[in-house]
Amino acid sequence: MPKRLSPVLEREVRRLAAKGHGMRAIGRMLKCSRHAVTNVLRREPRPEETEWNPSSGRLSHAEREEIRAGLERGESYTAIARTLNRATSTVSREVTANGGRLEYQAWRAHRRAAAEARRPKTPKLADLRLATQVTEWLEHWWSPEEIAARLRIEFPDDPMMKVSHETIYQSLFVEGRGELRRELHRCLRSGRGRRRPRTGRSESRGQIPLKVMITERPAEAEDRAVPGHWEGDLIMGANNRSAVGTLVERTGTCQ
Repeated sequence: MPKRLSPVLEREVRRLAAKGHGMRAIGRMLKCSRHAVTNVLRREPRPEETEWNPSSGRLSHAEREEIRAGLERGESYTAIARTLNRATSTVSREVTANGGRLEYQAWRAHRRAAAEARRPKTPKLADLRLATQVTEWLEHWWSPEEIAARLRIEFPDDPMMKVSHETIYQSLFVEGRGELRRELHRCLRSGRGRRRPRTGRSESRGQIPLKVMITERPAEAEDRAVPGHWEGDLIMGANNRSAVGTLVERTGTCQ
């Protein structure tokens, strides 16, 4: 039994057939057999759920069809990009990477993008030279932020020797990343073996717990009519090296 064509390729077969191309011509254009084209046209279209749906940052299949249509009309990359609300460089790179203006096919470009998106990426710190340098600076108590900045200074023209501080943190804390030795987290200034989540955290430094605002002071304390209400104050010296505290009862005798 012949191998079934991909969903993207099947849709391209139907598009070309709707434009009046014969089955042999479609087979030549898509580099598949006439029998495969016939089988596609005999079947009902596949559900759209089986198709690869990229994120908004990537070109969709519909946008690639717009690029193909614009190229057939002889439009410039700038005009096509304006129609898609994309950068001109995005359209230019897309066409150049997929055969140029004369050979560009939306289905082939989309299938290639889907394959690249699913391909496992090599971790940046899998590079031995980079991992060795990062490890050395971690052992000297450098923070990941300092290491990332220093790498850009020391190796300005070597992209393999650049890594973000977030990648270093993930390598130390995220299970399965393992490019750096897990015990290196002890070299971090925090000394923690896991990251503290930032979401939902509120700044508590400098805050007084259970504080009562002066605007909430009761009226009897304000007019000094009732004894038993006290008022305190704190005076800090230069560079916080000394302090003086005062405590006064708010009564009618203390004006």
